[in-house]
Amino acid sequence: MKIVLDTNVFVSGVFWSGPPFRILQAWKERRVELALSPAIFDEYERVANELACSHPEVDLLPWLDLLVATASFVEDRLLDEPVCSDPDDDKFIACALEASARCIVTGDKALLRVNGYRGVEVLGPIVFVRKHLELRRRNR
Repeated sequence: MKIVLDTNVFVSGVFWSGPPFRILQAWKERRVELALSPAIFDEYERVANELACSHPEVDLLPWLDLLVATASFVEDRLLDEPVCSDPDDDKFIACALEASARCIVTGDKALLRVNGYRGVEVLGPIVFVRKHLELRRRNR
């Protein structure tokens, strides 16, 4: 299943345990595929580097290298019209549409409100883990 992670989910998964970390583990195990655009990658890198200053014990480089090596990159696209109440979040929707991703995983309320837009599921990390990772494992 191809998914898009918003910045907070990706960064939370790198720096802390919990559902975002479980999603990144599923990606490392190739149980999900990440899609992103250059704009999203730049935002991941910027926010993660800001946090790295206060958490020097976390080695960010392997995660960014893994993204470059294994994620599905698509071109940055603009949507025909704004979709989210926060226009900065539209890049996640545009990426999901461009990559034919089934889901965006986010904790952002503005993104969660557009669940189902053009067939893209928008879920919080806990719901995504329960619905797509735990259920999948049980059904094997």
